[in-house]
Amino acid sequence: MADLLKLRARDAADLETIAACVQDALVPLADMQYLPRDRRFALMLNRFRWESAPVAGREPTAVAGDAAYADAPGGGLERVHAALVFDRVRRVKRRGLAEAAKGGMLSVLTLGIAGREVVISFAGGAAISLEVDQLSCHLEDLGEAWPTVWRPRHAEDEAAGKE
Repeated sequence: MADLLKLRARDAADLETIAACVQDALVPLADMQYLPRDRRFALMLNRFRWESAPVAGREPTAVAGDAAYADAPGGGLERVHAALVFDRVRRVKRRGLAEAAKGGMLSVLTLGIAGREVVISFAGGAAISLEVDQLSCHLEDLGEAWPTVWRPRHAEDEAAGKE
């Protein structure tokens, strides 16, 4: 059984760690929910396991459409279902989710905090802003990881390959 992550964030440095773990996670639009009575916002993620991925050092062999994912045959790449939960949430603002979701899915870029606002940024310019009393967040992997042949690629990866 692969090591499953279970992390908490109480400050900006903690949130940076969680942000690195959820980068490139896929989130179905239907799997995000704000529970105002509980003051909780939760997302179910299909998380790429960056922490267990081999170091990329070779040119990708294929690209899947415009998704910018590269084929890494036999590469030991994995994804896992995970829950990302924010507590002490007062208000939720959404921007551009429907427009950015291809096939009902969003791809996480990063998480950030400024003052009492946590921002979850997605590819395509979408974002969710959470007004919080104080940062209280946790990420937990749920169940077994499964293999994937697709390693997320980024513009800086492509630029490094051209040098």
